[in-house]
Amino acid sequence: MLRTGGLGVGALALTSLFNEKLSASDPATVPHFAPRAKRIIYLHQSGAPSQIDLFDPKPKLRALHGTELPGSIRMGQRITTMTSGQKSLPVAASMFKFAPHGGSGAMLSELLPHTATMADDLCFVRSMHTEAINHDPAITFFQTGAEQPGRPSLGSWLSYGLGSENRDLPAFVVMISRGTGRPDDQPLYDRLWGAGFLPSRHQGVKFRSTGDPVLYLSNPPGISEGARRRQLDELGELNRMKLETAGDPEIATRIAQYVLAFRMQTSVPELVDLSKEPEAILSMYGPNVRKPGTYAHHCLLARRLAERGVRFVQLYHMGWDHHDKVPQRLRGQCADTDQASAALLRDLKQRGMLDDTLVVWGGEFGRTVYCQGALKEEDYGRDHHPRCFTIWLAGGGIRPGTTIGETDDFSYNIVKDPVHVHDLNATILHCMGIDHKGLTFRYQGRDFRLTDVHGSVVQAMLA
Repeated sequence: MLRTGGLGVGALALTSLFNEKLSASDPATVPHFAPRAKRIIYLHQSGAPSQIDLFDPKPKLRALHGTELPGSIRMGQRITTMTSGQKSLPVAASMFKFAPHGGSGAMLSELLPHTATMADDLCFVRSMHTEAINHDPAITFFQTGAEQPGRPSLGSWLSYGLGSENRDLPAFVVMISRGTGRPDDQPLYDRLWGAGFLPSRHQGVKFRSTGDPVLYLSNPPGISEGARRRQLDELGELNRMKLETAGDPEIATRIAQYVLAFRMQTSVPELVDLSKEPEAILSMYGPNVRKPGTYAHHCLLARRLAERGVRFVQLYHMGWDHHDKVPQRLRGQCADTDQASAALLRDLKQRGMLDDTLVVWGGEFGRTVYCQGALKEEDYGRDHHPRCFTIWLAGGGIRPGTTIGETDDFSYNIVKDPVHVHDLNATILHCMGIDHKGLTFRYQGRDFRLTDVHGSVVQAMLA
């Protein structure tokens, strides 16, 4: 009885897998309402950019430079083991200048001149906060809604709920670049874009910068396209026979992924070929755009993926973990990312795509106002700070030219309109037409969701 009953489940799963538009277990329920965004490009700055030096100016700190952080500000809050043993926590004022930009008057650091030109398209959230104080659990929290590994990533939830708009490309693509600010930065693990307990077809597909963009995309030497097609057909038939006897939905996933892989042999080489991009577009992204593996190159690929209907594009740029030499290393990171990030927004906008593409830029937490290590007039370090930091969003469903939230004079505590990680994820899903409480998956006896049992949509962020 169980084997026969499983056949219905397997057949249903297989039918769903071949219809990219219907990949959720109950596709009639999503989207829950009219979406403002059709796709997301998530620019994750791994290592945690310093909000004090980039987005959250604190001019009063110049007069306090080198003085002890007041106990009334810290209030006994935990700090990492990297600075807990310091005899002093001296205030380190930013050495960079800030200025207002655009009609919105958004305050931005001199290190972000290109981003500043797009200020009126951006929504800055200065009051982000999280519980995690170390990198891996903090990034895992942002991407999966839990500090412990094993949950589905945001991109996987969207693939599960909304499917793909392109039968020849994955619904969820990941690219990783290393920053010049700190090339030996914290590692990133494949589980960050994993499907967790969702069907494995919803995990992210990582594009590489050397060789085939996707592993094993090219046929082996001596194998023609026709031979490969016959091989996959015969393998598919064997898998279908096994599906009929076992009824395991993962077998149906395997069949569908082989079919997608064959299609990608044509679609991916065309995608990564930039030879037909106008010179003006390439110049807009900066001098590194032609170099595979760079942030600029990935930003341009993100636009090309978005216009081909890929649902979720996740870029990770490493190198933001600056415990020392902040002025030197921050310059390198901003040189990597500033021009390309602004170019991506401008490129989407001039193509009419920014209205229905949600772009998110930010790290996993912020940096401390106090110095880690020895404080010098022209050099300082900053430790991890989860209590307040800044991200920005733009595009589909987001209110442009807005700054949300305030921090105290030390950028240490939030004093107005806090936004938690779960609130951010709830708002992102809302822009995609999804009620974050309604996109669930039953596992181990209960319904799981990206925001667990938390989160509220931040109405002030919405257009």
